Amino acid sequence: MTGSVRPLVAGNWKMNGLAAQLAEAQAVRDALGESSVAAEVMICPPATLLAQTAWAVKGSSILLGGQDCHTEAAGAYTGDVSAEMLADAGARAVIVGHSERRAVHGELDRQVRAKAEAAHRAGLTAIVCVGETAGERSAGLTEDVVRRQLAGSLPDAAMAANTVVAYEPVWAIGTGLTPTAADVARVHAAIRQALIARFAGEGAGMRILYGGSVKPTNARELLAIENVNGALVGGASLKASDFLGIVAAYGN
Repeated sequence: MTGSVRPLVAGNWKMNGLAAQLAEAQAVRDALGESSVAAEVMICPPATLLAQTAWAVKGSSILLGGQDCHTEAAGAYTGDVSAEMLADAGARAVIVGHSERRAVHGELDRQVRAKAEAAHRAGLTAIVCVGETAGERSAGLTEDVVRRQLAGSLPDAAMAANTVVAYEPVWAIGTGLTPTAADVARVHAAIRQALIARFAGEGAGMRILYGGSVKPTNARELLAIENVNGALVGGASLKASDFLGIVAAYGN
């Protein structure tokens, strides 16, 4: 973990959760109300639950985030949600450029960058995702891919206060596979170097999260790695007990 940078543990519920799932958010709220955690904790529910989740965790320290946003503030974009709408519903951040958006929806770096700029326009923190596929990893292109995605996806005006980078090796998401600690350390160091080279002091202060099959059993090891400033958690964030087990890696 990097110096004075406060870590962030964010749970990405993806396209999961009906109203009954709010009980899990409330369980996280209740548990955190009884303990002091060194990390910020965020839940990113589907857009349909964002406002309800805001009410469910009201009065707690839990932050809320969206999972994607449109580049425009408003307009004739049926089915889309703007960053301003997310903020109005209670979000403080939004995930952009997740590998599932890049792969399934064909999003390019320039589109991710525009969404990050939209997040900033709305006063939200942009959690910008980068990561390599299994094929790119096998070809030894991991760091090249990540640097390219960073260069194309991060706005020039990005700052530590409004931008978080999440490194998620695509081949590790939801597979149960994780890179070695040495692999994670190497990639996060490369990301930090790229951020400092472009943003100087702001780059030194930007949080870099690790994501990809993070669970209670491996969280402590992963989150102790240098330049790992938290986690972006997928499946394990759907159950309060699992999510809290990851948060607990930061202790009191």
